[in-house]
Amino acid sequence: MTQRKTRVLPVTAIQPPHVDSETSLLDWWYDKKDSLPQDQVSRLLEAARVLQTSSVPVAFPTETVYGLGADATRSEAVRGIYAAKQRPSDNPLIVHVGSLGQLRALLQPPLAAEDDRCSNISHVNGTIPTTSDQNDDPIPPIYQPLIRKLWPGPLTLLFPLPKTSPFAPEVTTTLSTVGIRMPSSPLARLLISLSNRPLAAPSANASTRPSPTTAAHVLHDLDGRIEMILDGGSCEVGVESTVVDGLCYPPAVLRPGGVGFEEIRRLGGVWTDVVVGYQDRDQWASVNGDGKVDAYTDGSAVQTNTNGMHGRGHVPRAPGMKYRHYAPRARVHLFEDPTSSENEARSRILSLCNDHLASPSQPAHPDLNIGVITTQTWRPDLGLGLSLSPPPNLSNSNSNPKDSVPTLAVSTFHIANSSPSPSATPPNQTSNPNPNTTTTTTTTTTPPTPPSKHHQMHSLALGPAIEDVARGLFSALRELDARGCDVILIEGVEDGEEDAEESAGASEGL
Repeated sequence: MTQRKTRVLPVTAIQPPHVDSETSLLDWWYDKKDSLPQDQVSRLLEAARVLQTSSVPVAFPTETVYGLGADATRSEAVRGIYAAKQRPSDNPLIVHVGSLGQLRALLQPPLAAEDDRCSNISHVNGTIPTTSDQNDDPIPPIYQPLIRKLWPGPLTLLFPLPKTSPFAPEVTTTLSTVGIRMPSSPLARLLISLSNRPLAAPSANASTRPSPTTAAHVLHDLDGRIEMILDGGSCEVGVESTVVDGLCYPPAVLRPGGVGFEEIRRLGGVWTDVVVGYQDRDQWASVNGDGKVDAYTDGSAVQTNTNGMHGRGHVPRAPGMKYRHYAPRARVHLFEDPTSSENEARSRILSLCNDHLASPSQPAHPDLNIGVITTQTWRPDLGLGLSLSPPPNLSNSNSNPKDSVPTLAVSTFHIANSSPSPSATPPNQTSNPNPNTTTTTTTTTTPPTPPSKHHQMHSLALGPAIEDVARGLFSALRELDARGCDVILIEGVEDGEEDAEESAGASEGL
């Protein structure tokens, strides 16, 4: 792949207002752009031009994570996403729109008319095209409650592909549907409107790495692979969009994300019957003779199987379902039982240290780095009575120091000299669909006996609020990777909806 000079371009002074899903931000832009810092105006216009004309994607912030955007209507541009991320080309992408007018135009392409202000690409002036007959709404009625209450926002909806699809085939691969969302980030919506293009945009990380919530994360993963990163600051939500399929009955949540399951169910009507469709990944969608998924016959047909994948063809039902990723280099253990999880984590540390010391392969690497992410009840040292150590020199850690997130406060503890505790017994584990994550559900209490000589524990607190956990999780995983952690222990969150930690083993998207 061609090595490129990657520029990080701050645009934090451009702060468009939050507007409803029917409203384009272009009127605000033309009214305010002369009063904005002109260097940042130029950067945003340059990014829009690149999206219109180039095959190299642009990284930009959304409310969920940073996205890697390209014109969803041009194959060459979409292939640039796969190349930059080193992402499997059979993994479909989510499309981002700036307004409902743009969405309707995409779902009814023969009725779309591009505004002549967009014909002059050099000025990047454009309006979102609209359909000629708003009474013939191509948006399925079932989605109206979600759009009214949850758009713009971290919610992706599945739509049937039009007979004459405006999207590059690389966006949907073999699917007969396309996942579309409208980000709530005003800056992202403004960029989409200025480019006058629907943007295919997965998360702007190298495939399999934790998702990026800052421009620095993007630079670490994609430096030299892309030319431009728009730096709009940290992302507000911090986890990917929820993916929903309303083209089946009962409707299904195919991927957990920024909108909770119960939040959808509370919308009422048919959505009270919504089911989880991402738990059984052993069943797949079949493929018919022309290579398309045989799931929907005419765009409105009911599909009764709500599993995420089903049939013979090993085809995902939606973007973000086929491949697992967002995984740190370290092995992750998630502790879900709020009444005993700190005891479990303490026992696990003792067991890990003992096993590490006893392994015949360890003399060359005798020390163990343990990462701990606390949320609601765990103490920073898990009650082991450990002493604080100076922070490690990240330039000497096992991973690239650019992984570090300076805004996250990490307490590093030295596990004092002591003989390993032979009584330390690892807790039982239950199977988990993510092979890189172990979920602990049973209780084993072991006295806190520090087990070895030079092991270190890096403890990071995200806070008790589910929003703070979601916002900080990916940054925390990257921070602990930067400190060379061999294993990461995460305190689960008690919440009425999905835990944010679902995303630690989720599939790729935005």
